[in-house]
Amino acid sequence: MMIADKAAEILHSGGVIAYPTEGVFGLGCLPSDSHAVQKLLAIKQRDPSKGLILLAADAAQFDGWIALPATATLPDPDPDHPITWIVPAGEKAGYLLRGDNTGIAVRITTNPVAKAISEAALSPIVSTSANLSGHPVAGNQSILHRQFGSLVDYIVPGACGPAVGPSEIRDLLSGSVLRAR
Repeated sequence: MMIADKAAEILHSGGVIAYPTEGVFGLGCLPSDSHAVQKLLAIKQRDPSKGLILLAADAAQFDGWIALPATATLPDPDPDHPITWIVPAGEKAGYLLRGDNTGIAVRITTNPVAKAISEAALSPIVSTSANLSGHPVAGNQSILHRQFGSLVDYIVPGACGPAVGPSEIRDLLSGSVLRAR
């Protein structure tokens, strides 16, 4: 079984995974599974009011999760400079994903492992950095296994990249930078 297929199977069974993204390791689950989202929030010790990021292989996977005006489109991703976009939330994006925000954070991934998982799952996946809230992000597979090995259902092998560190966050409609790199 391919790594992405195994990850997708675990996601579809309600599991939480740790996996590489463009710049940091992430924790993820299917956004449509509220029990898995609650489990992820508990693992991370994250306040649900903050909201989460959805990561997808392509813009079409966000159908129903986002509600872009007819005049707006998500820009093509830049592998060396990942950007998470805050966009109007669609009907599928409930409180556990949005938090206290009216929009939702989304990113089209360029990391080959994360992209393959999203494609195999036929869904966007929740993406939040692999750390306890307020603590440093797990910087390598060894730290990831030590911190999350007993807490998640699967640690996906693979490397982060091609970027380094968390993505920039921008509001799509206003262009405002909310978190610089």
